[in-house]
Amino acid sequence: MINYDDFDALTFDCYGTLIDWESGILAGLKVAFGSGIETKSDADLLASFAHHEHVAEVPYKNYREVLGLTLRLLAGELGLEVSPEQEAQFGASVLDWPAFPDSHDALASLQKRYKLVVITNCDDDLFAASATRLGITFDEVITAAQVGSYKPNIENFHFAHEKIQRNLGISKDRILHVAQSLFHDHAPAKSIGMTTVHIKRRGNGAAPQASAAPDSVFPDMKSFAESVTEF
Repeated sequence: MINYDDFDALTFDCYGTLIDWESGILAGLKVAFGSGIETKSDADLLASFAHHEHVAEVPYKNYREVLGLTLRLLAGELGLEVSPEQEAQFGASVLDWPAFPDSHDALASLQKRYKLVVITNCDDDLFAASATRLGITFDEVITAAQVGSYKPNIENFHFAHEKIQRNLGISKDRILHVAQSLFHDHAPAKSIGMTTVHIKRRGNGAAPQASAAPDSVFPDMKSFAESVTEF
């Protein structure tokens, strides 16, 4: 049982936790590949995406480029071809990724009690569009573009904690991390002693396999926010 009074700030992963990136990814892949993937299951496409995205993130490049390269690598795996224009279109598809229906109300409720911070594997401009979809003004935003690396790199968390301490006056031990991905978030966060909440909306989906032991698990943001409110 987590004592929610022990925390002053909540840090969130965005894509997969607050924004439905799996639906957005699949929609973008279907636009790019059309009938070339009609025999592939969504699960297989997301697993391949997860593998190629992780490869594309090193060395660091902005997230539009990461997505474009991911599309190219996935096309090669499938024996398909994509144009630079299709890569750019897929790279910008984040702008169209929808928010989960419960994200706004849950965040609005939680913001009455906590400072809200995002630690996201994205570019500043792309996340700004997602924040508009969520309808929430976060107290701090930490992007991969600011750090120059992508989670699960532990430097993203160190950077976030330093920024939160400097700007909000909240130390790491008073921060609760909330995320969907075991690979990108829970494994690195637990490795540095953070308390974490797993928003287990679906299976592993668009993230590589990983092992981690979150402190609590909820099926969605709505149930998490209700649990905090009731505490």
